[in-house]
Amino acid sequence: YIGALGARVICDNIPGLVNKQRQLCQRYPDIMQSVGEGAKEWIRECQHQFRHHRWNCSTLDRDHTVFGRVMLRSSREAAFVYAISSAGVVYAITRACSQGDLKACSCDPLKRGRSKDERGEFDWGGCSDNINYGIRFAKAFVDAKEKKVKDARALMNLHNNRCGRMAVKRFLKLECKCHGVSGSCTLRTCWLAMSDFRKTGDYLRKKYNGAIQVTMNQDGTGFMVANKNFRKPTKTDLVYFENSPDYCVMDKSAGSLGTAGRVCNKMSRGTDGCEVMCCGRGYDTTRVTRVTKCECKFHWCCAVRCKECEDTVDVHTCKAPKRAEWLDQT
Repeated sequence: YIGALGARVICDNIPGLVNKQRQLCQRYPDIMQSVGEGAKEWIRECQHQFRHHRWNCSTLDRDHTVFGRVMLRSSREAAFVYAISSAGVVYAITRACSQGDLKACSCDPLKRGRSKDERGEFDWGGCSDNINYGIRFAKAFVDAKEKKVKDARALMNLHNNRCGRMAVKRFLKLECKCHGVSGSCTLRTCWLAMSDFRKTGDYLRKKYNGAIQVTMNQDGTGFMVANKNFRKPTKTDLVYFENSPDYCVMDKSAGSLGTAGRVCNKMSRGTDGCEVMCCGRGYDTTRVTRVTKCECKFHWCCAVRCKECEDTVDVHTCKAPKRAEWLDQT
């Protein structure tokens, strides 16, 4: 697709890119294709992590910012999105390098010869994920936009981008193959591999929960904690400036879609419970019949046959706010 249309035409038509990003796009069209695949993955991960929350990482069609106005506020949701998207770019590029999809990189060239871990010596072999290349390219591409402006929000975004990049590296694991008599581990060949992206998502979600509210320091080069009772943020903490809206009702200026019509769990006391999700407005209950596969049996060889069972369940959805409340917000 890129070959047919020409990288220049495509890169010139991607909205929201700054010059440096456009140049990288034109020079490395194959990497941009991986970045596009990675975007689908991190958006899915974001939506998984927040599926039981009032803000559920919902995306907007035909909006090049993907999340619309929610990104304008320097909230902890914006902090999470910058971190997870930055991590997604690293993950996608690193994986494409190892799979041989890119001209510019392949397996990690530094993982050669002998090395040792707590179990003893081993030989580097196989294909170690070239995470350093993924991090370098993601830093150059993603951070380029923030480096165009020198303001507080750009500094916040750069910090959270870095958290995301380093989160992927945190979950590199050593995988080994044993050689020797009947598989005994007298000789080992090992390589470094990224863990499943879910681990990065879970980790960044915890960082979202513990994100630290900050203000700019006097000379505009770094952060101070907004509340003196909290510890200073480290390089691995997500930071944000502004409190989040409650996301209860639709508020276009804050990017809140509201929770009207969202499914909630009547039995839960958590964020997915009807009391919290519906913001005290109450919920409607609908009886729904679902068809599921059941009583599955394995038949030699090689088929699984199931019956279809009908199951009737109650689905609870949040009521919309009263008309007057809703008008106040939009």
